[in-house]
Amino acid sequence: MKTISELCKQIKGIYNIDGSADIAITGISSDSRNVEKGYLFICISGVHVDGAEFAGQAVEKGAAAVLTTKHLNLPEGAVQIMVPDIHHALEDMVPYFYDYPGKKMRMIGVTGTNGKTTTTHIIAHILRAAGYHVGVIGTIHALIDDEELPIHNTTPDIIELQHFLSLMQQQGMTHVVMEVSSHALALNRVAGIEYDTAVFTNLTQDHLDFHKTMENYVAAKAKLFQSLSRDEQVKNNKTAIVNIDDPWSGSILKACQCKVLTYGVEKDADLKGSDLKVELKKSSFDVCGPFGSVHLNMHITGLFNVYNTLAAIGAAHAEGVNTETIDKAIQTFHSVPGRFELVEAGQDFAIVVDYSHTPDSLEKALLTARAMHPNRILAVFGCGGDRDRTKRPIMGRIAAEHADIPIVTSDNPRSEDPDAIVAEVEAGVKKGIRPGQHHEVIADRRSAIRRAVELAQAGDIIVIAGKGHETYQILKSGTIHFDDREEARNAVLALKER
Repeated sequence: MKTISELCKQIKGIYNIDGSADIAITGISSDSRNVEKGYLFICISGVHVDGAEFAGQAVEKGAAAVLTTKHLNLPEGAVQIMVPDIHHALEDMVPYFYDYPGKKMRMIGVTGTNGKTTTTHIIAHILRAAGYHVGVIGTIHALIDDEELPIHNTTPDIIELQHFLSLMQQQGMTHVVMEVSSHALALNRVAGIEYDTAVFTNLTQDHLDFHKTMENYVAAKAKLFQSLSRDEQVKNNKTAIVNIDDPWSGSILKACQCKVLTYGVEKDADLKGSDLKVELKKSSFDVCGPFGSVHLNMHITGLFNVYNTLAAIGAAHAEGVNTETIDKAIQTFHSVPGRFELVEAGQDFAIVVDYSHTPDSLEKALLTARAMHPNRILAVFGCGGDRDRTKRPIMGRIAAEHADIPIVTSDNPRSEDPDAIVAEVEAGVKKGIRPGQHHEVIADRRSAIRRAVELAQAGDIIVIAGKGHETYQILKSGTIHFDDREEARNAVLALKER
């Protein structure tokens, strides 16, 4: 617990306290439904909701104080802390409230457009094999060793993130491996965290609705690497792990003022992958690094997973894990849900569900499928609504160029008209289509998956791209249960019953 006075003293700027400053705060929340007695309620103004509208409810539930940008009409006794900028105040107050847990554990941040989830899970798997207790924070979930916690953003907001880190520290985690999104870096949701090892996977077009330009996008990513050399560090041994094969790696390297380990397959690197053998359900390669040379066998496949594994090896090496432990751990690692995940229902063709939802990741998924030497590739894919529209025709063209039968469908249309989205995607398909090549447009995702299964023949591979691990679909009318893996299995079983 901290008093209101103690919390406010951390604010680097103007603030005004209306009420007693000696009251102890027991928790912090921006959701009035989660407020308990003694909490500080945060009045965050979002796109659709102004938190100030719920301040009265929060006080009725027991909130001792409210952080706001304006004076509110609240029940007597409720303390109001008024600041010009809520987010800046949170950056100062919240890590302090939780006693800076991100400075007390080894923090490994993984950033990049693609590969973050798999890379974080491989790193965590290796660290656990080395005997460490490891927390994971990412797109799918947060983990405290094997205990799973729900998560709502690629990187949680600063309140949720610091709460997770505090729980992890209390439960004895020695390391935390987390995905660090460009949004989190640009909006400074990671304030108060001292990273020790930072990994750059790659950078391709995504989130330009937020960043506007690729230069802004890479500048946001670079903040993670700049943070490794801040003056106020309390931990030693800082290392940047950078994919040297990526065209944007130069911008990341310029931001690094610490030890750097590069990795790659095409260019000379500190960690160099070679003699790659990529098969349907496994892969292997040699890696040469500071520790010498080692041959690795993996139960995951695809060139992108070679890169993810090299990144993880670099991070584990930076954290002092020996080569023998790394080798044994990689041999026992299996795929992350929704990341080139094979779906098996007794069919004589392959079905893969993959989270690829950017032009680059879709192309990599289809190239990986092509490397399996199938008879044909059927691609079921779409683009999300209320997101970067410029990538829609690009992804359509990529699907037409790399799949034999592209099937355009809905992803998460959100507030947009699904038919309008698929029309923009189909425009790209038509630009990349070959003479005589068949393509279909089926806005209903369930029907599109069933159609792909109907069309598939022995030796084909269906790539269902975009949603991966997600078990829901966001429509204009609301969110419904939807799991690509379930739908694919059901489609196969229904076909067998005919």
